[in-house]
Amino acid sequence: MTHLTVNAERRRALQLLGVTAFSWALAGRYAHAQSAAVQGPEQLRIGYQKSAVNLVILKQQGVLEKRFPGTRISWLEFPAGPQLLEALSVGSLEFGLTGDSPPVFAQAAGKDLLYVGAEPPKPDSSALLVLRDSPLRTLADLKGRRIAVQKGSSAHYLLVRAVERAGLQWADIQPVHLTPADARAAFERKSVDAWAIWDPFYAATELAIQPRVLATGRDLASSNNSFYLAARPFVQAHPQVLRVLFEELSRADRLAQEARKDAIKLIADFSGLDAGVVSLFIQRRPSSPVGLLSPATVADQQRVADAFFKLGLIPKPVNVADIVWRPAAA
Repeated sequence: MTHLTVNAERRRALQLLGVTAFSWALAGRYAHAQSAAVQGPEQLRIGYQKSAVNLVILKQQGVLEKRFPGTRISWLEFPAGPQLLEALSVGSLEFGLTGDSPPVFAQAAGKDLLYVGAEPPKPDSSALLVLRDSPLRTLADLKGRRIAVQKGSSAHYLLVRAVERAGLQWADIQPVHLTPADARAAFERKSVDAWAIWDPFYAATELAIQPRVLATGRDLASSNNSFYLAARPFVQAHPQVLRVLFEELSRADRLAQEARKDAIKLIADFSGLDAGVVSLFIQRRPSSPVGLLSPATVADQQRVADAFFKLGLIPKPVNVADIVWRPAAA
C-alpha cells in the first residue's frame, strides 16, 4: 500500500466518523503531543473487551506505561459493555470502550459518565446467527423464537433493528439475556433459536461451527458505532490525558491497518483466540482512528436511545448530547 493510499484511507475513515472541525484541529495538535510533557494521573484504570483492537494493541505494547511512567495503569477485561460501564459508574474505572447500546442504558439509569471519543461505524462486525440446520430462513421467522442476546449490548440494538425490519413487534420474540460465552453454549445446544452477537465472538463461532447469517449490521442499517467513555471527575481533571490517549489509540489503529500480521499476533497472544479468528475479525473492521463525537454521530446515537425508549426497554427518554464531552477550544 502506498503512502498516498494510506493517507486517503485515513481521510475516508475520519470522514465516516464525521469528526467536527474542532476534532480536526485537535488531531493536528495530537501529532505534536509526543514532544510535550503531559502529567499523568496517579492511576488510570482502563476497561476493555476482546473487540477493543486499539486498546488491546496499546496494552500489549505497553505504550501508555511509557507515556505515563509515574501512573499506575491497570487493564481490566469485561465480557461486554454493560458490565464495563457499571464498573465505570461506580468508580472502578476511569476510561473504557463500548458499543452503541451500553451508554444508552447507563444514561437512562442515571450513571454519571461522559462520551469522550468515537471510532467509525463497524456494520459488518455484528450479526444475527442461526445454526446451519435451523428452519429459520428470514427475519420474519423470528416470530415466537428464543433469541440469545447480551442485554444492553450493541447486539441488543441489532436485534431491535432485526425485529423492526421483519415487521414484527418486540413482544413477538423471546429475548434470552446471556453473556457471550453463555449464549454460545446455549446456541450450540439449541436452547435458543438464534443469537445476536458481535466480533470476535461472531468470527470465532463462524469458523468453528459455520452458522448461517440471517442479517448483519450492514443489512439492518445498524451502524454499530464504538464509543470511548470516561468518568466525569477524570475528564474534568485530566483532559490533556484524553488527548494523549486518542493520539496513541489512533497510532495503534495505524498498526492494525498497515502491519496486519503484527496486529493479529498481538491480539491473538492477548486473547488466546486462534490467529484465523483474529484475522477474520480484523478484516471486517474498517480503519478506526479516534475523534470527538460529531453532531452526526450524536444524532445517530440518539436514534439508538429513542428506539430503546419506544420499546420500553429503558425507563425514561435520554438526551445523548447531555453527556457528550466538549473540550474547551483553548
